[in-house]
Amino acid sequence: MGKITASRTSLRPDPRYNSLLAGKFINCLMYDGKKSTAQSVFYDALDYIAGKVQDRPSIEVFEAAVENVKPFIEVRSKRVGGASYQVPMQVNRARQQSLAIRWLLQAVREKKGRATHVKLAEELLAAYRKEGTAISRRENTHRMADANKAFAHFAW
Repeated sequence: MGKITASRTSLRPDPRYNSLLAGKFINCLMYDGKKSTAQSVFYDALDYIAGKVQDRPSIEVFEAAVENVKPFIEVRSKRVGGASYQVPMQVNRARQQSLAIRWLLQAVREKKGRATHVKLAEELLAAYRKEGTAISRRENTHRMADANKAFAHFAW
């Protein structure tokens, strides 16, 4: 992980929807400081979604998708007397959001062979419908936490 950024304080909302979440997402999508490229990919994806979902604005679909991917609980390794336990712990709000964004983009980048905006749009639509790679990642995280409930007393 490593790099520490001042993104909370200096985060600017995106130009089209004036949404902080979209601004954050675009920054995470960006490679090599190419923000305009990341923006065009993101907006193309939202336009693609707008073509598929008529009853809601595409920015709402995007926000709902991120909301659906957010994990509420995760396991963290805790060393207790020479043994490592996977301890289930609550996830704070900021981490929920960054994990959701990370998982969505990871799912998009694992898929090959189509334009990024199409892959992004389809992953967001899948997450909006509570299916797809990022959602299954969240389900696995929750399942792990559930399986390790016995160690919850190590959480302090």
